[in-house]
Amino acid sequence: MLRPGYALPPTSTHEHMKQFLRPVSLLAALLLASCQSSPESDLGERPVLLDRVDKTVIAQLYADGFEELDLRDKLLAYHLSQAAIAGRDIFLDQRFEYNLPLRWILESLWLVRDRLPEHVAAEVTRYCKLFWVHSGIHNNLSTKKELLRLSWREFGAACEIAQAAGHDLSTAKLAPLEGLRHAFAVMTDPDTYRSVTDKSTEHGNDPVLASCNNLYKGVASADLADFTENNGLNSRLVKRDGELVEEVYRCGDGRGIPPGRYAKELAAVNAHLRAALPYAPEPTAKALRKLIRYNETGDLDDWREFNIAWVQDNDSTIDFICGFVEVYLDARGIKGSWEAVISFRDENKTLAIAELAEQAPWFEQRMPWDEKDNKADVKGISVRAISVVTETGDSGPITPIGINLPNEADIRQQYGSKSVNLANVVESYNAISAAGSLDEFSFTPEEAERARRYASAMDDLHTNLHEVVGHASGKVHDDIVNPAQRLGLYYSTLEEGRADLVGLYWCASQKCKDMGLVPNDDAVLAKYEAYARNALVQLRRVPLGERVEEDHMRNRQLIVLYLLDHGYGVHVEKKDGKTFYVVDSIEKYREGCGKLLGEIMRIKAEGDFAAGKALVEKYGIKIDRSLHEEVLARIEKLDLPSVTGFVQPELRLVRDAGGAVTDVEVAHCRDLADQMLRWSGRR
Repeated sequence: MLRPGYALPPTSTHEHMKQFLRPVSLLAALLLASCQSSPESDLGERPVLLDRVDKTVIAQLYADGFEELDLRDKLLAYHLSQAAIAGRDIFLDQRFEYNLPLRWILESLWLVRDRLPEHVAAEVTRYCKLFWVHSGIHNNLSTKKELLRLSWREFGAACEIAQAAGHDLSTAKLAPLEGLRHAFAVMTDPDTYRSVTDKSTEHGNDPVLASCNNLYKGVASADLADFTENNGLNSRLVKRDGELVEEVYRCGDGRGIPPGRYAKELAAVNAHLRAALPYAPEPTAKALRKLIRYNETGDLDDWREFNIAWVQDNDSTIDFICGFVEVYLDARGIKGSWEAVISFRDENKTLAIAELAEQAPWFEQRMPWDEKDNKADVKGISVRAISVVTETGDSGPITPIGINLPNEADIRQQYGSKSVNLANVVESYNAISAAGSLDEFSFTPEEAERARRYASAMDDLHTNLHEVVGHASGKVHDDIVNPAQRLGLYYSTLEEGRADLVGLYWCASQKCKDMGLVPNDDAVLAKYEAYARNALVQLRRVPLGERVEEDHMRNRQLIVLYLLDHGYGVHVEKKDGKTFYVVDSIEKYREGCGKLLGEIMRIKAEGDFAAGKALVEKYGIKIDRSLHEEVLARIEKLDLPSVTGFVQPELRLVRDAGGAVTDVEVAHCRDLADQMLRWSGRR
């Protein structure tokens, strides 16, 4: 999965080489100013950028082209979208055990905010929007807790008004919180529940205990030394009476398999999946039936069967991701977060990236790593550009721009994988992108101009190489069943770095030029400069004095600092007291990417924990404090946002006078609060 870099938001898909030759449209400070007053940016004539809260931007995602689908596909997408919404609370609970009762409190306050003192209402508005976008009280990117800026007196009085209006804020309703004072302390104390995922091992820190996500309860890393999980991906691990117990995520089948954790939510998901079956083509229906069974049993053999069926469903217009998939939330890199992505194929943009998949065997046989780590037979790489209809859980409101699944290495090697470019997400990012940091962090005007000319299309090419060629490439040794378990804390950083390096290495190749994907060396230079620049700019997303925690940010820093340390085509320059990363050689930069890529592939193939740990901890985690202070000061003057959350498209049934469904329409409410409250059942 590829998350946006946020130095400049990702930009629109460019289908033809001629589009490299026109300047990228950048909306700059005008757009950012508008989002603070009367926010408007246009995708056509429609508003895209809706609001801004602190460093978080809220935008509308549009699902253009849905109206052109046939009715069966529309109905399939509708029921799958309902399944996505039904499961969204699973992810909130996984992120933090108090998220759901805290949401109840905050939404209760939102619903009476017109009765609150003005400054209290303003803070309730700010904090609710952050909660909705970041799926809880912890920042999605920094992993750190966002603090509520109210006193107990103000908070308590607001809660009394909510209770008087009929909102139940009793201790029983708020369990497992111990009441309103406990809730207030959780949201305001800077020294408790600090990080949802803390992978630090410095000074004896225990990442499992230090992370306040809800994947473990009472468990320390030492408890896991001699313990083998049966359901590592889809269970919460709890210590009871000195024994480790796996609480498996499943709804049960009523025929001998009992319900487990998230039974209510998974049963609701299954109800909508079953409703989708009559409208699904057989390959999709086969995958859905296997997913339904997996949700019943929680058996990872059923998960495997689902993934095999899903990856073999290549031709359906409607596609979906639904389940416990990515492992970024877990400090150990084992347990999956629930997510859903419901989409339809964008036929025109799919054609633009299909050739990469066709050429995947060519790239595989020429990778800059040991030949024994090549796949002998590159199978079933399916690529498509998609328009997202609904994203929830770990994919929404904050969304990836590219995805390659399944994550299981053995399935990839035997059956292939699917790579998708989330085309309407990329298009929306493009509509709200701003020059922002470009001039401030470019060493020369020429560098900034190259970025304006080429960075958009090169970013899109890099995304496609990352997903289509990168994640789908390489093989692990026969004795390495699960590289994620072997590499633990460091797996996600290394895997994202491996995929990024594949993109960086090949975008400078003659092959990509011959394919018409890269027009000239200036375009390559623009990409290399942008990647190096981003290693500086992304530091704005990390609180001063903290480490880099998010895996995509770690992998970007790792790559750039490795290249700097080894003199591979990039060096540090100082000008007017400011630091710049300057690319001085495309050839050396590419050589360095190849060297690092070869080493990371070896680490993954062999499950070399010690080498992976050394690499990530040397380059990917720590931030020089003086540099951090400098970057934050430069960014503060620009007043740039750090992350974007999207209001999702919604599907609604159209009925005739007799109640029969005649169509499914796509609606865009352009109101985060309205959507979140309806999805919570509060409106």
